[in-house]
Amino acid sequence: MCEHHHHHEENKNSEKIKLTRIVIAAVILVLAVTLKDDSILKIVLFIGAYFTAGWDVILTAFKNIFKGELFDENFLMTLATAGALAIAEYPEAVMVMLLYQIGEFLQDKAVEKSKKSITDLMDIRPDYANVEENGQLVKKHPEDIEPGTIITVKTGEKIPLDGEVIEGNAAVDTSALTGESVPRTLNAGDKAVSGCINTNGLLKIRVEKAFKESTVSKILELVEHASSKKAKTEKFITKFARYYTPAVVAGAVLLAVLPPLLIEGAQFTDWFQRALTFLVISCPCALVISVPLGFFGGIGGASKDGILIKGSNYIEALSKTGAVAFDKTGTLTKGTFKVTEILPNETTEDELLKYTAYAENYSNHPIAVSIKEAYNKEIDAKLIKDVSEATGQGVKAVIDGEEIIAGNKKLMNENNISMPEVQTEGTVIYTAKNKKFIGCIVISDELKEDSAETISALNKSGIKTVMLTGDNRKAAEKIAKKLGMSDFYPELFPEQKVEKIEELIKNKQIKTSVMFVGDGINDAPVLTRADIGVAMGALGSDAAIEAADVVIMDDKPSKIPAAIRISKKTMTIVKQNIIFALGVKAIFLICGAFGFITMWGAVFADVGVALIAVLNSLRTLKN
Repeated sequence: MCEHHHHHEENKNSEKIKLTRIVIAAVILVLAVTLKDDSILKIVLFIGAYFTAGWDVILTAFKNIFKGELFDENFLMTLATAGALAIAEYPEAVMVMLLYQIGEFLQDKAVEKSKKSITDLMDIRPDYANVEENGQLVKKHPEDIEPGTIITVKTGEKIPLDGEVIEGNAAVDTSALTGESVPRTLNAGDKAVSGCINTNGLLKIRVEKAFKESTVSKILELVEHASSKKAKTEKFITKFARYYTPAVVAGAVLLAVLPPLLIEGAQFTDWFQRALTFLVISCPCALVISVPLGFFGGIGGASKDGILIKGSNYIEALSKTGAVAFDKTGTLTKGTFKVTEILPNETTEDELLKYTAYAENYSNHPIAVSIKEAYNKEIDAKLIKDVSEATGQGVKAVIDGEEIIAGNKKLMNENNISMPEVQTEGTVIYTAKNKKFIGCIVISDELKEDSAETISALNKSGIKTVMLTGDNRKAAEKIAKKLGMSDFYPELFPEQKVEKIEELIKNKQIKTSVMFVGDGINDAPVLTRADIGVAMGALGSDAAIEAADVVIMDDKPSKIPAAIRISKKTMTIVKQNIIFALGVKAIFLICGAFGFITMWGAVFADVGVALIAVLNSLRTLKN
């Protein structure tokens, strides 16, 4: 927090210094212009104004030369203005530097504005955690708090660490994390997420994760590194500048030297002046500044909507989305399962439910939680031994001396347990005792409110929608038909989901990308394999969030079309800037070479185009 504040103060001081230099240089320039004759004092004032406005540009140019970075805008500015001084065009040299600095100052302000939506997110960083010691609340740094510690969060304070509410109830503001303005109520037993603000009441929370593993820490890490991954368009700009700058310098040299040698009556001073104008026009500031700013603005605009995009390369990929594959449970559905049917076989409902609940005791999967909730009795963990979990299939355990297997039909088949296949729309958990089928439990999930709207929006955009789920065919088919999805693939293991994604990638249209949206630990491999992995951040697993390229903070599928829309708008603006800047540069360079553009026109071509492009980039902040 202190470090962030320190950087903010540094930026403010730097702005003040630059503005002061601009004002002083402008005053000196006005004094020099008001002197009538070409006295030594007038020249000294011009030179003074020139160095006041541009000493940092000249210094940076020389430093970069020694670093081997010869051809950049600082080099071009220094070369062009030094040449102007050499031919006694003092006012033009000073004005080029002065207007360049004004442009840089305004651009810095624009960048600061574009960063605001992201830096506002830094406000979720907690300052302290209240820990009770000897009857008194002591403020400690969140990084010093160990899991298991009881912390107290008072009204108006941020929840500093992830944990479980053990006492109290309160309404918490989650808008910084999810973009949602509606407060969420926390009661004893609920999960408390760091970064939220307690708006009323008093909460006692048992910390479950160290600060570096907490939600707020992971979000801040995502945001701080979001702009570090370059998109192909940005790489194009970097590569372009590497060849462009030496080319225009060579062009300027030829423009200054060849016409006086080849054209009769051509004056070297005239062509040298044109060459200098040509150099000033050629500065690639508009591209170098506006393109990254456009991507950064897109990331900032998305974050205001509770969509965290981990890098600008993913904005480019999002804009080309041709197919979206969804996990079902917790992504399209609420993931809040309820037991809807108990179907015993040669046993009682109570015994079937008891054995299944005991077998699922150590699992936190929503299905397991719903079975334990339906059992609604205290589980004696001493009776449970030799628990083993088969990922995506179920569990085996010894319960009070009896071997219990609970899971899907694949697990039953692998253990050679014969049972009738239950045709139902819900998820079916089959249970066997000592290799003999004793019944099954049907669990049903419900769709999220905006799932249908999401699929409809994607279908209208011509984007293929597919569901990849480990659930049975009947349940998957019902959801897919209800939502109007293009296709669905049921009863998939994690590795089979990866195979399906690879199929979609192999068969995709050229220049399109395949997205996968999921929330569970078992979705991490497929999130990584997809062109774009999108994780549900509120209830999603840490593994899914870590593997994903985009995180939806409020778990709403409707943010998927929103993310695609934002990315398309961002890419349109970035491309507009590239075309506009290169187009204007080309026209002005040709005109400058033939002497139709003065140094003042060159200043507009450089600073003016950059400012227009930056202002256009700021549109990415508005969704």
